[in-house]
Amino acid sequence: MKEYRLAAWPNLGPQHRRTAYRRLLSDMSQRHVSLAELCERSGLARREVRSFLATLAERGSLITRDAPRAGWPLSLRPLRNWLRRSQLLSPR
Repeated sequence: MKEYRLAAWPNLGPQHRRTAYRRLLSDMSQRHVSLAELCERSGLARREVRSFLATLAERGSLITRDAPRAGWPLSLRPLRNWLRRSQLLSPR
């Protein structure tokens, strides 16, 4: 999975002067963001975000990298079970 970050703030054409696109640029200016996160945060369709990313890449304003893989599986189940047990055992 790829992540995207803004290398330079682009001059936007009229078709990209909506709040959703500015939100994409703001997120990418601060950190690497996945395509799924960009779609979720902006509310744009996946194809619109991909098209916008392609435009940024053509202008040289986009940095891409492979997303780092998690080093260990994250599971909150043990914590959840512990909280349930502690609530059941605690006097009310």
